[in-house]
Amino acid sequence: MNEIKGKDIKTETNMEIMEPQKITDDKPIRGFIFTCSNKTESECFERLLFGTDRIYGPVVIRIRKDDLLFLVNIDINTLYGVFKAVSDGGFKIVPEAWKGRYPYQVRIKILGKIVKIPYADKILKKFEIKRNTPLYGKKLLDFLNLFIPNTTLLNNSNIRDNETVRLILEEKEKIKRYINKRDIEDEIPLIESTTFWDFPRQNYGLTPKGNNKYPGVTPALIIYNMVWRYTDPGDLVVDPMAGSGTTLDVCREEKRRCVCYDIAPTRPDVIQNDARNIPLEDNSVDMIFIDSPYGDNIRYNDHPDCIGKISAEDERFYDELEKVMKECYRILKPGKVLGWLIGDQWVKKRFTPVGFKIYERLCKYFEPVDIICVARRGQASHTDVWHNRARRFNFFLRGFKYLIIVRKPTKEKREQKPRKINWIYYERKKKYKPKEG
Repeated sequence: MNEIKGKDIKTETNMEIMEPQKITDDKPIRGFIFTCSNKTESECFERLLFGTDRIYGPVVIRIRKDDLLFLVNIDINTLYGVFKAVSDGGFKIVPEAWKGRYPYQVRIKILGKIVKIPYADKILKKFEIKRNTPLYGKKLLDFLNLFIPNTTLLNNSNIRDNETVRLILEEKEKIKRYINKRDIEDEIPLIESTTFWDFPRQNYGLTPKGNNKYPGVTPALIIYNMVWRYTDPGDLVVDPMAGSGTTLDVCREEKRRCVCYDIAPTRPDVIQNDARNIPLEDNSVDMIFIDSPYGDNIRYNDHPDCIGKISAEDERFYDELEKVMKECYRILKPGKVLGWLIGDQWVKKRFTPVGFKIYERLCKYFEPVDIICVARRGQASHTDVWHNRARRFNFFLRGFKYLIIVRKPTKEKREQKPRKINWIYYERKKKYKPKEG
C-alpha cells in the first residue's frame, strides 16, 4: 500500500467554515464512496473537498459531519482512504470548484496519510458496494481493515505508533459503540430514467412520508424524483392540494423549502387554503406538485368547496381545475416546472379521459416537458374478483396514472423553428432468400 502525506496537501483559505455539529448517540458513523478522474483528483486533494453531480446529490446531502469517506479514481482503478467529513454534505459549498460541474459537496480531512489500494473495482465488487448505499456496522469495519496492515501485527508498538493506523483504529472503536444501534438506511433511490415509474411502496427510507391510510395518497418517490430532477436544495416547492402532506415530508428530508396547502388540512403544518387562490407572490416558486382529485370517485373531506365533489364527466370539474392552473402559472418562476398527477375514469360503461382533458388545459399556459406513466398500486380494485369482472364484462381496470410535467415559458422564449434531426438508422439483417431453380 502506498501513502500520500497529508501535510503536503494545500488547503483553500477562502472557503466558508461550517459550524461543527455533534454526533448524537442515535447517529452512528457511516461510510460513503466518491469517485474522481485523473483530471479532477488534484482539485479534490488541494481543496480538501469531494463533490459529485445531481445523480448522486441525494447521497451527498445525507452525509453527516464525522462520517467516513473513500475516493475511487476511475481512470487508474485505485481506491483512496481514509477521509473524514468535517461538514455535512451540502450544495455548492465551494461554488467555483470543478468549474461548477460537481455542486454536491462535502469538506473532508485526511486521517493521517492517504492510503492507495489498486484494483478498486474488484474490492467494490467483493464488498457489494454501490455508490448510493452507505456502509455501516460490520461491513464498514471490514472495509476499514483494507487500509491498515495485517491485524495480527497490531500489538507491535511500531505499528501502533503509525498515526494513520492509530486514527483508523480510533474510528473503528467509535463504530463498534454503535454496532447494535439501528441506523440502517435503505439504498438511497436513484432518479428514474424512463417514462414508466412503478413504486411498490408508498414510502421510501426509514422516516414516514404522508399517511398511507389517506384516500388517494401520493407515492413519495414520485415527489422525490420531481424535486431531484427539477430543483436544488434550498429551492421552494409548493403543493396546493397537499392531502396527507407527502410533499412536505419528502422536501424536508431532501432539504428543500416547502409550503403545502389544502382546503381541509389533515395536519397542523399544512395551511388551510383553496388552491384556486394561492397566497404567494408572482414568480416566486421553484417547483409545484399537484395530485388533484380525478373526479368525485373519492370522498376526501366534507368541505363544500372541494373540487373533488364535482364529477369528472362534468365540464365544471375542468373549469375549476383550470383556475388552479392559472394560479400555478402566476406563482411559478419562468422556466420552472409543474408536475400534475392525474388518472382517467371508467364507471358504468363510460370512459372519461381525464388525463387528456387536464393536459389540454395545462397546454393553454405551459410548455409540455414530458408525460410519465405511473403504475397504480394498492387500488381497491386490484383483486381477483375485479380482474375476473374486467375480463367477463369486457372493460379495463385503471392500471396507471399520468404524471404530466410542464414548464412555464420564459420571456426570452424564441419562436419555434423546424428542427433538423440527424437520426441514426441501423441496418436490419437481411432475411435469407433461397435461390430460385
